[in-house]
Amino acid sequence: MLRDRRLLLIYTIVLIDVIVGSAIAPILPDFVKGLEKPQIWLAVGTALFLGMQLFSAPLVGKLSDSLGRLPIFRSSAIGTFLANVLLLPVRSWGFFGNRVSDGITNGMYATVRSAITDISPKDQLFRNMGIEGTIVSLGFVLGPMTSGLLLTTFDATGADQAALVVQMAVILSGLNILLTFLLKETHTNRAVLDKEQLRREVISSLNVTTLWKRLKEKDRAKPGLLILVVMQNFLMMAQGYYNYFVTFASLGSLKLDARGLSYYFMFFGILSLFINFIFYTYLVQRINQRRWAITFALTGVLIHIAYANVGTSLVWLYSVTVIDCLTISLIWGLLEGLLAHLTSEEDRGEIFGINQALNGLASFFTTVVFGVLSLIDLRLPFYWFAVCMGMVSWLAWTRFGNKSKPHAV
Repeated sequence: MLRDRRLLLIYTIVLIDVIVGSAIAPILPDFVKGLEKPQIWLAVGTALFLGMQLFSAPLVGKLSDSLGRLPIFRSSAIGTFLANVLLLPVRSWGFFGNRVSDGITNGMYATVRSAITDISPKDQLFRNMGIEGTIVSLGFVLGPMTSGLLLTTFDATGADQAALVVQMAVILSGLNILLTFLLKETHTNRAVLDKEQLRREVISSLNVTTLWKRLKEKDRAKPGLLILVVMQNFLMMAQGYYNYFVTFASLGSLKLDARGLSYYFMFFGILSLFINFIFYTYLVQRINQRRWAITFALTGVLIHIAYANVGTSLVWLYSVTVIDCLTISLIWGLLEGLLAHLTSEEDRGEIFGINQALNGLASFFTTVVFGVLSLIDLRLPFYWFAVCMGMVSWLAWTRFGNKSKPHAV
């Protein structure tokens, strides 16, 4: 039972946002299929979406510490709505405009994690962060499910499929704007941010070196913070397959269309939802989180290699996905919980913002890498993801391998 009703509203906002994002994912290839080498343009779109977070996330996080979480929730919801409006004409320029606009507003997730941490008792922090992961999984179920039902009900084909799904996304993102006005502030101990500070924050947000220095300064006060962020960056690079999968499954040997992709994401989301709920509700507080993070990451290396070799077999694809949901899909929530324990009320938004910005840089880098590799062979990116997952397991072992206390950082 949630102790604070604001959590329920935050989870609902996150759910709708993920539904919108996952609903439009299967139809994005329609926006670039008329261009030469469409896999490259899909990668460019992904790079734009994720790369914009390098600028927006630390700025948004800092602003949420100063102005409060509410203004960020509201402005992000409005930005997402406008980004989806750009997709109404099924044209490539609308796709690229959407990726830039939606990438900027995706900085909201630093604020989401800050808000959840604001109102979570220490003994409920892992649970509440885990619930966020479960909500995201639920969104990955409902997004493709809604798209699939919509396309089946109206028997849409070709460009009509994309137009129908985008119209639904616009309506849902409009609903999210209304929900943000029902949310009450979670952060009351706000610091004043004057115009000069804001100017410096914008400049520092564009400088990766400055972000890294700020993170190292935070690590001196809160040892263990730096290594967790580095682990998350490598995990983010490994999880680039979430963004690459549409390209791989639609243009590779599997040849899945929008309906086939929707059904696959429905399966992935339902299974992930169930596993995340059980794990974070009943198991996470009873296990050694660090050791299981190592185990999950090591298994993840093999999973990526298996994805690369699914060929045309849907049975093999779905079998590998089951193991994925039992391992890789659980790592992020573990690292998020460990990171949240190292934040404080004064700089929570800033830390989550810096983290998301560096995650955005990692995502941008991995998108460039898998885009280039996909030109050679559509299977090669999964070997890159396997290397990144191997780095997660190595860093986890280096940091946590000799520790036996379940909850000490």
